[in-house]
Amino acid sequence: MSRTYLDPTSELSPASRPRAPRLAAIDGAVIGLLDIAKARGDVFLDRIESELTARGATVERYRKPTFTKPAPIDLRHEIATRCDAVIEALAD
Repeated sequence: MSRTYLDPTSELSPASRPRAPRLAAIDGAVIGLLDIAKARGDVFLDRIESELTARGATVERYRKPTFTKPAPIDLRHEIATRCDAVIEALAD
């Protein structure tokens, strides 16, 4: 099945990036959950955390200071160095 992904940044020529490889297993993995600071995103991530921990993952929670800007570089670096994978979520 072919999928089309749209870039919400409105770039006229968005950069092409390969998808990151999937984890071999969730059990034993460190999964970062990034709350982008929109209303009720934490509620959604609470449910995701429950599912992941039930499957043996270690979950680390992170939060952006505001949803209107990209995550600060130090936060992105921390997530990249501490986590095997990250889930970024929002809810309105």
